[in-house]
Amino acid sequence: MFTRRHLITTALSTLGTATLLAAAAPAGAQTVLNKPVKTVVGFPAGGAADSVARLLAEQLRGSYAPTVLVDNKPGAGGRLGAQTVKAAEADGSVILLTPASILTIYPHVYKKLGYDSLADFTPVGSVAKVTFALSVSRAVPASVKTVSDYVAWAKANPKDANFGSPAAGATPHFVGTMLARAGGVPLNHIPFKGGAPLVADLLGGQVQSGVNVLPEVLPHAPDGKLRILAVSGAKRSPFLPNVPTMAESGFKDVAADEYFGVFAPAKTPPAVVARLNAAIRTALKAKPMIAGLEKLSFEVAGEPAPEFDKIVRDELVRWGPVVKASGFSSED
Repeated sequence: MFTRRHLITTALSTLGTATLLAAAAPAGAQTVLNKPVKTVVGFPAGGAADSVARLLAEQLRGSYAPTVLVDNKPGAGGRLGAQTVKAAEADGSVILLTPASILTIYPHVYKKLGYDSLADFTPVGSVAKVTFALSVSRAVPASVKTVSDYVAWAKANPKDANFGSPAAGATPHFVGTMLARAGGVPLNHIPFKGGAPLVADLLGGQVQSGVNVLPEVLPHAPDGKLRILAVSGAKRSPFLPNVPTMAESGFKDVAADEYFGVFAPAKTPPAVVARLNAAIRTALKAKPMIAGLEKLSFEVAGEPAPEFDKIVRDELVRWGPVVKASGFSSED
């Protein structure tokens, strides 16, 4: 969506040299494919999707393919990367590492999508997931300590009932609109061009509240520069265990996690999909992978292909009414 993808770029150091995109497999290594593999990322280098892709590529090298490249195709909010993989050869040599929301939310947002989420891709497996956080700035009274407090304050101060998100039409935007509906309060959405500008305005008190991916605001919580009222996941974040979920805060319909997963072109042979999924799940057990995701404040996922396929299909259906109720659409 994840715009919101500019997360903790220093995590690239876990890969050694950040500019290294590939390396040769050890001599004699047995791999699933005997040709280079390209991992397409629809976002710029240094963002969250790119960081996750590089961590994964390092682990897949030598187990799935002798060489694994990371190919950044930024543009159109991640859609360009998806279009690239849609048109690729369906043999497992070109794969997409992306936030699943470009397949589950974007179809309800963009009129010119350029791909069919279900017909053009095969879900291979999830890699990581991240939750979203509702935080308030110093522009909101210190007495606001819970989501219920925030909703009550917003109702009493409608001119200040503003929330920012890293981008219009992305998951944090709709988490905010879900909260507005659940709380019966007309929150005014302010879209930013990425998570970093939003965090800067939150820290400066220029915007009252924001919905970000948790890693963007987490560094500012311990010293109280931002007050994180709740997270949107199905359970509390292991990185912020004392902060409740939206459901625990009395807003059970406000729920969202962002899955980062691997997709292959449609018609990729099932045997290749199964072996790639197995390689991904093995990679997720490697200490460098676990440490790298933890540094990003991402949780390890690792669902098998059928389970990940169900998640994508269920989320595609779930987000339709949410987007429609928001009234938002894009001509892009």
